[in-house]
Formats: sequence, C-alpha cells, structure tokens
Amino acid sequence: MKKKLAKKRGATKRTRENFWELRLYIAGQTPNSIAAIANLKKICEDQLQGRYRIEVIDLLEKPQLAKGDQIVAIPTLVRRLPPPVKKIVGNLSKTERTLVGLDIQSVR
Repeated sequence: MKKKLAKKRGATKRTRENFWELRLYIAGQTPNSIAAIANLKKICEDQLQGRYRIEVIDLLEKPQLAKGDQIVAIPTLVRRLPPPVKKIVGNLSKTERTLVGLDIQSVR
C-alpha cells in the first residue's frame, strides 16, 4: 500500500509541475485590464495548451484579495503554480518578456 501512495505522490508532483495556475488582478474594464486578459489568454493558448487555469480578480469588486498576494499595481499577473510564485506587472503586451518572466521561455 505504501508503494501506491508513493506513486500517486510522484504523479501529482509531475502534474503540478506541468500545470500553471495564474491569477490576474485587474481594476474594472479599463483598456489595460482588457488588454491584459486578452494577452494572457493568447499566451496560455499558444504556449500551455490546456495545462493552465486563469483566475481573474477584479479589485473593484473584491479589494480585500489584493492583500494576500501583496498587489501594489494593476494589472498584475501572479503565477502560483508551478513554484516559485512570480509576479508580472502590466498588460502583458510584450509577449517575449512575459514568457521569460513566467519561465515558459528562457532568455535569448
């Protein structure tokens, strides 16, 4: 029975490393917020092919959520998985910079 647990833990670890959990903090439907959402969706569809989850948090509706991830500017993208946590501020229009910041692509 212990061997089965070890296999499950190993499989979970590999799955977590291949899965991306992203939170995008925005403030209403501003041009920067709309651009950040569109840019993030395009990057994820092109690079992560279904191995991601995006959570968009509107701080105008739930300002208390900014404290947990220490958000000081918006829009801000927080990569929660895979570890370590990373943050990118801006509308994510510079695709290559965003890919490097998320560790999806190495620096050229």
